Amino acid sequence: MIAFEEELPPVMDMEAAKHWFKDWFNSPYYHLLYNNRDEKEAASFIDKLLGYLRPVPDALMLDVACGRGRHAKYLADKGYTVTGIDLSEESIVIARKLENDHLSFYQHDMRLPFVINYFDVAFNFFTSFGYFDTQRENDNALRTIKNALKPGGRLVLDYLNSHYVASHLVASEVKEKDEVVFDIHREMQDKKFLKEINILDKKRLLRLSFTESVNAFSKADFEVMFARQGLQINDIFGDYHFNPFHEQHSTRLIIVATKQ
Repeated sequence: MIAFEEELPPVMDMEAAKHWFKDWFNSPYYHLLYNNRDEKEAASFIDKLLGYLRPVPDALMLDVACGRGRHAKYLADKGYTVTGIDLSEESIVIARKLENDHLSFYQHDMRLPFVINYFDVAFNFFTSFGYFDTQRENDNALRTIKNALKPGGRLVLDYLNSHYVASHLVASEVKEKDEVVFDIHREMQDKKFLKEINILDKKRLLRLSFTESVNAFSKADFEVMFARQGLQINDIFGDYHFNPFHEQHSTRLIIVATKQ
């Protein structure tokens, strides 16, 4: 377990419409919709990252927006000491069942200060950034991650490639899983990707609606944000196989940076 530098302030009171992720990430429908994510691909990507980063055997690692902790556990099983943080209380309750001497989890808002100069490596996997309504909030989140790193510590931020997503946007689709119908509509508006998810739970005769909102940050946007925080970009990859980034064709925007 890690020791906090100071007592943390309470999580901010926010308007639900602007901060959709608080309810959506706590919803069982979120996990049902995204339960087909390729865990073998994720493990392969993490293995490639470790081969590239070559962290020391006892490295301290931070998984920011860790969800239910599967990837943090994968890192801890390799012998690293890993801390996961996530805004979702329900996800952290589940993640804490995985805790051991090398793995711990905290419910925490990444916009708020965490620990200072502590970790060797920080990860932000699978587009777990850019949800916030203002640039200040996104800057605060990146500052939290940067401050948590030791000088010389490294950050890996894995984001969607906005140019690719914009040109391949599927406007509408319907999915059904376990008698739950997801009617999904996507659009780009005000430099944000919006995904409206209308839910019909046939078993419970329940209708719900959520709208995901993710900033359409470009490579240039991240270069400005990283420079502002004193993060020196070392490499940018375009997919989970570490191919070079190409703005028009790459599926991902994976940035590796060092804290100055």
